[in-house]
Amino acid sequence: QLQLVESGGGQVQPGGSLRLSCTTSGDTLDNNAIGWFRQAPGKEREGVSCISVSGGTTKYADSVKGRFTVSRVTGKNTVYLQMNSLKPEDSGVYFCAASLYYSGSYYCHPPVYDYWGQGTRVTVGS
Repeated sequence: QLQLVESGGGQVQPGGSLRLSCTTSGDTLDNNAIGWFRQAPGKEREGVSCISVSGGTTKYADSVKGRFTVSRVTGKNTVYLQMNSLKPEDSGVYFCAASLYYSGSYYCHPPVYDYWGQGTRVTVGS
């Protein structure tokens, strides 16, 4: 069973940047499609960005297109989410998740993903 760990969250001013990392303490992530999701207080968890097993395809929520970039480096067992031009509405807890069976990026929805990290909090603003 994959145990995912997110890091890189924090507090930043609007317009700032953060880079989130997702890794595992056990098995490799290289065989799983990975998704980044976020949840703000009182809201449902939403897909932010997803990346296929190969890294060849990605998907972004409309709200983050052009500002966020998801990437992975095979063999490094880490998936990144670079977040630029952050806005207050980007605040929330960010989770990475791995899919057991799905290898693409198009279906960037929580039910597709099987293993979840504990999340890292991102706060944009004071």
